[in-house]
Amino acid sequence: MTGQPAEGRRQLRPTDVKRLNRTWRRRTEGRLGLLVESVTQPFNIGSIVRSAAVFGVEQLWLAGNSTLPTHQAVGKTALGTDRLVPWEHAGTPVAAVAAAHAAGFRVVAIELTTDALPLHEAPLDGDVCLAVGGEDHGCSPALLAAADAVAYIPQVGRVGSLNVAVATAVALAETRRREWAAPAPE
Repeated sequence: MTGQPAEGRRQLRPTDVKRLNRTWRRRTEGRLGLLVESVTQPFNIGSIVRSAAVFGVEQLWLAGNSTLPTHQAVGKTALGTDRLVPWEHAGTPVAAVAAAHAAGFRVVAIELTTDALPLHEAPLDGDVCLAVGGEDHGCSPALLAAADAVAYIPQVGRVGSLNVAVATAVALAETRRREWAAPAPE
């Protein structure tokens, strides 16, 4: 076993966590957006907003009948992070994709389709906006047609899908991980 002995290990204090987070922010250059279509459960919206804040999403576009972050029940899960992520309801999924494109983002939908790439092979470099769809039906055909690419999260268990908030967190984490793991430009 390598690394620090367990007896010398301790949880970081709040000041240490802030310092650690600053270090990762300095290593982050890519812009990250998020498009959420027709996610209706306040718990899911709260979890998505919290993950968006953690991974530095600069803009959240809501589409369809998504529950707004101002809904009272969203706050129970978002834990105040809703104030850290700028958001707007863009109307239709196509209008939300257009807004993301106008802001300079490439849109990658997270969905199981015949042409979807595994998430670890998807075009997640540069300025990317991930798009996720509702709890029951995923991304709509209109959103999929407007997106620049589609990716899926490989799964090896006996369950065929993830909760939308969990899938969003996985995709956001992979996007940042890929950026942080890339060789530094010369």
